[in-house]
Amino acid sequence: MHFDAKVVPIDKAQTTPSPLARLPVVLLQVRDKAAQQLQQGLQELFDNADDTLFEMADKARSNVDHHIFFEAMRDLRLKRKNFERVFMEQLFASFANLGLSGRGELHLLPVVSYDARPGTSGDDLEKAVALEAMLGRVRHRDGLALGQLTARLSAVLGKPLDERDNPLGPALLCEFFLRAGRSLGVEIRVKLIILKLFEKYVLSDADQLFGEANRLLVAVGVLPELKAAPSRRPGGRVAREQQREGSLADVDPPLDENGHEAFAAMQKLLAGVRGSVAPTLEASAEPHPIASRDLLRLLSHLQQYVPEPEAEDDADLRNQLEQLLTRVSVKSGKSRVVEDADEDVINLVALLFEFILNDRSVPDAFKALLGRLQIPLLKVAVLDKSFFSRTSHPARRLLNEIAASVIGWSPHDGYQRDSLYQRIEQVVQRLLNEFVEDQAIFTQLLTQFAGFATDEQRRSVMLERHTHEAEEGRVRTEAARQRVDDVLNRRLLGKVLPRAVVQFVQQAWSQVLLLASLKHGEQSVQWQAGLRTLDELIWSVGLQKDTEAGRHLLEQLPGLLKSLRDGLTGAAFDPFSTRDFFVRLQAMHAHSLEGEGVDALIEVREPFVLQRGSPEPIDSLPGDDPDLLKVYQMRIGGWFEFHLHETTTVRCKLTAIMAPANTYIFVSRTGLKVMDKSATQLAMLFKRGALHALDDGLLFERALAAVLGDLRQLNRGK
Repeated sequence: MHFDAKVVPIDKAQTTPSPLARLPVVLLQVRDKAAQQLQQGLQELFDNADDTLFEMADKARSNVDHHIFFEAMRDLRLKRKNFERVFMEQLFASFANLGLSGRGELHLLPVVSYDARPGTSGDDLEKAVALEAMLGRVRHRDGLALGQLTARLSAVLGKPLDERDNPLGPALLCEFFLRAGRSLGVEIRVKLIILKLFEKYVLSDADQLFGEANRLLVAVGVLPELKAAPSRRPGGRVAREQQREGSLADVDPPLDENGHEAFAAMQKLLAGVRGSVAPTLEASAEPHPIASRDLLRLLSHLQQYVPEPEAEDDADLRNQLEQLLTRVSVKSGKSRVVEDADEDVINLVALLFEFILNDRSVPDAFKALLGRLQIPLLKVAVLDKSFFSRTSHPARRLLNEIAASVIGWSPHDGYQRDSLYQRIEQVVQRLLNEFVEDQAIFTQLLTQFAGFATDEQRRSVMLERHTHEAEEGRVRTEAARQRVDDVLNRRLLGKVLPRAVVQFVQQAWSQVLLLASLKHGEQSVQWQAGLRTLDELIWSVGLQKDTEAGRHLLEQLPGLLKSLRDGLTGAAFDPFSTRDFFVRLQAMHAHSLEGEGVDALIEVREPFVLQRGSPEPIDSLPGDDPDLLKVYQMRIGGWFEFHLHETTTVRCKLTAIMAPANTYIFVSRTGLKVMDKSATQLAMLFKRGALHALDDGLLFERALAAVLGDLRQLNRGK
């Protein structure tokens, strides 16, 4: 199956104008280019799926497993074309949907969720965890390019677009893949294998997908001022092709295997800050450079005396080195200085840690711990210049993994006993105690810490799923209460009725209706029966004996009383608690037939509200309010910091936006609910500076980009 720029999967018999006609031409170009790239990825996926499943079948330990994998191979071959067709149709439909709402109109699409639904098997949860992990890896790896693409699509459409609604975003691409795979009759093990292949052969090329789309949009002048996301080293399809040709020995390309070319480019920027690491001796003293090997020995000496976390202010790396060089120079009688290349490394690492220790995404309690990693990472950089250019370097990945694990950590008393804090402290201490020059320790610690983080994430995902289910239940209950309020107020407001009947309806029958709405819905027989009984009750106490209806009251009473008792029994009401009402109701009916009243009458003037918390007063804001627009840009899975009081700060993740009121639900890093807020409430928090979005991009990459950007500005100013 082949899609090119001329193929549009739209029903030719359609006579109404296509939504595609409303899309700017550049978006059609973006769509067509993306379709070609994704088609290639899917073809590669299926080409390799056969080999992968054959290998699994060959390694199977039982005839049953052997049969399962061979049947899966057969199923994939038979349904491959249909699978690809459905995926591409979903992609084209998502672009068509972009043109459905008018310009300037906020068009919120349903939140894409991969949580297992209540009552489903553990297979669904396992799949949900795998999908969430895949999405997280794409966002961490290519989040900047994705964010820029979403911003540019928003600019073209003239309305805010959420990342979840971006047709090329990982959330929707996974959704297309899941929908296309519904026809596959394979078990969960095979599904997880296919998902992994989707990540390897499609999502791994997301940077190319986002990059090409961004280039097309920039070419026509859409937000050209956004700084282009740094290109990843050739990965995905390019790397796989090179591997097949035998030209790759590592996950990173051999173009600059030792990182010398990349570091040489950085040195040009660092030249302007040289001279900050020197012994405090007379300027006339002749400098004698220290070899890198000797510098490593000095750093190993310093590493043994790294200050404890409480002494963070004394941990300035360049000051420590300056003092040490002064002592060495005095002892030797020579002015010992570091070579230019080594000083550039020292300055760059120091600047990186200045960024890290001032970054809002790192909780204050962990900044001192991370600061103690300066010397071990400086030694790595002196030994291996690819540390600055190779994203897969174990030392970089360890720092990023630690930073990702702490972003949702909220301060609390006794944090030193926190399991996460203790685990990171152990990692830092092992590096300080054991790392000399063998960098293998970083790979070992990375594997151990990543396993710990994965276990924590798995528990968090499960709790977050339960939180989501509870919130869905709460929203359903709130909506049902509102429906009951509306029903009772339409029937009671303005009427003059016996006080006992009004109290019974508000206190007892409202619960019968609420239960019917929650369990069976508004279209159910139970809900309709509850309304009919309510109407008959109100009718029965308002009759006059000389009317035709009044003369038939005796015929209706047995059925009405039975319906009332059945409803109360179904709602688990204690019959003794309502006995008094039925006695009084019987007396009302008897005296009504005689033309006399026995119960005080009241006019219902106040609207009825089922018991619920008092709503927080909300100031209204115009639709174009900048802080309100910031709220609309908040993405599911994003981390935020709330300053609730002067001394109370909470970090939490946006886990869902619940309809119909678009309530934003936030959870802690353990998956438990922290708070819920409306869009307006969040906007007001932004205005007061009490709410901040946290950047969950890779910490080292963000630090390096910021430092190099500052150095470029510094060089331009000279």
